Amino acid sequence: MVNDTIIIGGGPAGLKAASSLNSLGHKVTIIEKTEVLGGQIKNWYKLFPDFSDSYSVVSNLTNLSSDISINLNSTVLDVQKENGHFNLLLSNNKRLKGKSILLTTGFSLYDASKKEEYGYGFYKGVLTNKDLEHNFINNPKFIDIDNPTVVFIHCVGSRDHKAGNMHCSKVCCVTAVKQAIEIKQFYPKANVYCFYMDLRMFGRGYEDLYLKAQSEYNIKFIRGRVSEISETFENKIVVKAEDTLSSKPIKLTSDYAILMSGIVPTKENFPLFNKLSVSINSSDGFSNEPSFNNLLNLKTEGVFTAGCINGPKTIPEVLTESDSVALSIHSFLSR
Repeated sequence: MVNDTIIIGGGPAGLKAASSLNSLGHKVTIIEKTEVLGGQIKNWYKLFPDFSDSYSVVSNLTNLSSDISINLNSTVLDVQKENGHFNLLLSNNKRLKGKSILLTTGFSLYDASKKEEYGYGFYKGVLTNKDLEHNFINNPKFIDIDNPTVVFIHCVGSRDHKAGNMHCSKVCCVTAVKQAIEIKQFYPKANVYCFYMDLRMFGRGYEDLYLKAQSEYNIKFIRGRVSEISETFENKIVVKAEDTLSSKPIKLTSDYAILMSGIVPTKENFPLFNKLSVSINSSDGFSNEPSFNNLLNLKTEGVFTAGCINGPKTIPEVLTESDSVALSIHSFLSR
């Protein structure tokens, strides 16, 4: 059987595009490397800016038509184009054939252990944004004191020449504000600080959330660069930074430091991109998405991309782009 579209990646972008293409009458197959659909969003407790329940969002996205075929725990070992069709060999030895391919392989989070000065992986009290979401989901009262001090550090691995990532991850600032509020909700007596380079609260409701964090939750925002994190004999976390507004050094002792790991490309997908002639942007490592004026202008006809494979995006942006690309695929298939 020949599929109209084979979607590689079962996160929000792939799921939304699959539903849209199915509603347009196309035969669609999804390939997902993990054992469940949902992508990165399923690892998040609540979503900004309105604290929507991520489980409900994932449930809506994964409520797919039975006409859509799903291959879980599967990766693409090889892909060849012959006679206008794409022939795929999967890791389970299954073979698929399709008229078009949509890549929605998403993103990865920066490996915070590479920032050795922050001590991630060495100090128990140093967590990443993903670790914190995991705790919120599984054990929100993971801190055993009523009045902890928690420090959030923005832009870990983003806008960082030493890390090799000069791009902005776009959603880290608002995620930090959301998580800081959640800490205060679980621990009303907590002292919470955010160290930021500059706050990029561009989305609807983001600025309101930032103001609410200050006025209602007394979260303190410090424009400063963190130079080092260390640990005391009592397992307290010491954060050393410079207040870039006053040019004064800061030394803050806390119970936890939360590193806001930025969005980075998933490099394990690069071999597949090469096979499909998907170009990689030399400055940030994400795929080069087609221009707005020509959504079909890819090197390999019939290959499309959507979602955070093209760079950091919010969920609404991902879903909107997926619908747009689905219409482009429909146009391509209808020619």
